Amino acid sequence: MIIESTNVDLAQKPSFCQTPVTGSTGLNVLSLFDGMSCGRIALERAGIKVNKYYASEIDKHAIKVTQHNYPDTIQLGSVTEIKGTDLPKIDLCIGGSPCQGFSFAGKQLNFDDPRSKLFFEFVRLKNECNPKYFLLENVPMKKEFEQVITEYLQVEPIRINSNVFSAQDRKRVYWTNLPLNKVPDACDICIKDIVGFESEIPCEEVVIDEVKKYTSRDFQISISKKGRIRPHRFDAKKSGISEVGTLVNPSDKCVTIIASHTPKTYRSNPFEIYELNRNECEAIQGVPENYTLLVSERQSKKMLGNGWNVDTIAHIFGGLS
Repeated sequence: MIIESTNVDLAQKPSFCQTPVTGSTGLNVLSLFDGMSCGRIALERAGIKVNKYYASEIDKHAIKVTQHNYPDTIQLGSVTEIKGTDLPKIDLCIGGSPCQGFSFAGKQLNFDDPRSKLFFEFVRLKNECNPKYFLLENVPMKKEFEQVITEYLQVEPIRINSNVFSAQDRKRVYWTNLPLNKVPDACDICIKDIVGFESEIPCEEVVIDEVKKYTSRDFQISISKKGRIRPHRFDAKKSGISEVGTLVNPSDKCVTIIASHTPKTYRSNPFEIYELNRNECEAIQGVPENYTLLVSERQSKKMLGNGWNVDTIAHIFGGLS
């Protein structure tokens, strides 16, 4: 698919300020691709009052979790069926359109991927609702893809790794016209602070034969540049991550939580691979404990992987307070 340039001027960079922008009655929020409402949690954590929260989501498990925790949420169904003219005045439009077509971890089909085309539904509803503020989140992607989004939204993206707020490496790109507070340099929270144990063995000294016991085929084991254990097939691209996934020392940040894979670490004496449980994944994503208890552990981890890091989004929303 070829997308023609709109020949617009260069987008404006987000401003950094602390000017309050909310009214006393609270905001009317439209959350597209809402998932389990991490945006609502983030608004609450940032101290932003919400008047009405409209959510567009089609996953029944995510809707179930949202309505259990925020029963006043107004569910609108599929984003393709919403008309902005049917809604009251919207103050803030937020969303993280499906990223599979953009992600470096995927095939990078970009706008040829039907899921990535949903970005244009965000643009459509943003234009129809004309909110004062908006926020779009997505994964790191090729510059040419990023530029298309920038031209449509008319703001330059900002890049934030959630490791400055949490125990997780989670690089994401944000397009917003919200006034932004300065992003902190770092935080010291690591996996060990979440799981409650350490390992005396650094990744470089983990016995390879011990790791292979957890794989169902013959995988080569290598140590990444970040010092993480990575089982992979015998090929030049080091492809085919095993069911073990990437192992990280408890004293390090965990890898990005994604819908299809739960981060793992390891214990020592004796050696044991440890998969983070539901509550630990909730903690790493900044979600309240047992927020997802209403669904199975598998569904919980899937929606946590698809969700936002709440503390990162709360920081962005801090410009509203």
